[in-house]
Amino acid sequence: MSMNVGSGGGGGGSRRRRGRRAAPMSEINITPFVDVMLVLLVIFMVAAPLLTVGVPIDLPETSAKPLEGDKEPITISVNSTGQIYIQNTEIPLEEVVPKLSAIAANGYEERIYVRGDQNADYGTMMKIMARINAAGFKRLGLVTVEEGS
Repeated sequence: MSMNVGSGGGGGGSRRRRGRRAAPMSEINITPFVDVMLVLLVIFMVAAPLLTVGVPIDLPETSAKPLEGDKEPITISVNSTGQIYIQNTEIPLEEVVPKLSAIAANGYEERIYVRGDQNADYGTMMKIMARINAAGFKRLGLVTVEEGS
């Protein structure tokens, strides 16, 4: 009898151990979740600058302050060779106003930003702005880069 008390190999001690092993684990391991979230954060941080207008333009620098707005404006871009784009789609000069009228959700109150390469022809820029203004769109702006940035 004295052997069974100290050894723990008897029937009473082993039953308690089996009961503990069968108990469900109540801890949640969040390490894989945190790893996935950090990877997604890095992906979105890298991809966010790429979601802007995709026409490569070398904008001129000014000291003007940025305009505040609540909704994404329509963007017209003119590259250094004089090609005209609405958002990312190239269009001829004659189709600028009809396309803008079709796109403008707020009618003539739609904000329209004109992005012109600093080497773009000044005459082309003025033709575009004159046609847009003559069509009745009054909220027209030029996009530049802040000096020193």
